[in-house]
Amino acid sequence: MPTTTTSPTTEAAGAVDAAAMIDARIAELGDWRGEMLARLRRLMKEAVPGVEETWKWRGTPVWERNGQICTGETYKEVVKMTFAKGAKLADPARLFNSSLDGNVRRAIDIRQGDPVDEQALKALFKAAAALNDAAAKPKKATRAA
Repeated sequence: MPTTTTSPTTEAAGAVDAAAMIDARIAELGDWRGEMLARLRRLMKEAVPGVEETWKWRGTPVWERNGQICTGETYKEVVKMTFAKGAKLADPARLFNSSLDGNVRRAIDIRQGDPVDEQALKALFKAAAALNDAAAKPKKATRAA
């Protein structure tokens, strides 16, 4: 299945597709997982204004800015947020509770009824976006002819 990506350079129709697919996934779940995914999406948008929503890997919402921030995976028992560069992020609230032994990724598994520390999660979102921004190659200035 092709990847649908939204970005400032993507046509408006493409931008609608990823957002619409995420909306559809939330509605399709129709239970606590859909509610949680919607809540996490809202928090991401509050923490990282202008974040790009993409749809990858046969149905996974992904949030990006200058690279992947995290995914929003849904499974039978958990909603999982996998941070692409999570091992490089400070986590003073100890939100990361999955994929802890890897050298790159870290994840947060949220089960039904688990509390969500919204402020700490938004801080992680911001830190992940800032890490991506710092690693982004500066754009070369174009020379006028």
